[in-house]
Amino acid sequence: MNPDQLILALDVSDANEALAWVRRCHDKIACFKIGLQLFTAQGPDFVREVRKTGAKVFLDLKLHDIPNTVAKAVESVCRLDIQFLTIHTLGGHDMMEAAVRAVSLSAPQTTLLGITVLTSHNNDDLDDLGFDHTTTGQSLLLAKLAKSAGLRGLVCSPQEVALLRKELGADFTLVTPGVRPVGAAVNDQSRVATPAEALANGSSHLVIGRPILHAPDPEAALESILRE
Repeated sequence: MNPDQLILALDVSDANEALAWVRRCHDKIACFKIGLQLFTAQGPDFVREVRKTGAKVFLDLKLHDIPNTVAKAVESVCRLDIQFLTIHTLGGHDMMEAAVRAVSLSAPQTTLLGITVLTSHNNDDLDDLGFDHTTTGQSLLLAKLAKSAGLRGLVCSPQEVALLRKELGADFTLVTPGVRPVGAAVNDQSRVATPAEALANGSSHLVIGRPILHAPDPEAALESILRE
């Protein structure tokens, strides 16, 4: 596994703590995920600080709104020179198409990733929400819709990645959260796999946070993941 394949989720709120993790791990991890917790606490300026270190940024905002609003938001955040940005595929074809168009015009270096089904959701959750599909069926349906709208990347559970790789082809970017090393706590994730399983099944990039951030010895935890 090369450094570009592993993404560390900076699931903290403090800017100094997050930057410390970037500097601590940047020699072995090329990209860092800034999600809602950190972005709402520290804002766009923090993204710029991370980019100044030379690290890549995965901005995980999961944008979901009417097409024009999402397109304008994409234009704004792509000025931060980010490498990945997430939108919800549940926003529909027109919303995704508008986001793709905005990226192509303002930031072709940014890979737009569609969120399929959250890794915290299971079949019962989808049933409660009124969906007729299983998590696998819903992920596949949304993946095909995303591809038809022009997306070339998705965020998906490691349990669906083999199917989506087969359906979408070798050139499609598939990013998998819900990755847990052998023996690690599952926490609030429902559909997980080990790093080795996720890569073997076709993941392009793995997103890992708590197994490293909460480990008694984070460097040892990272080395274990890389060995696996």
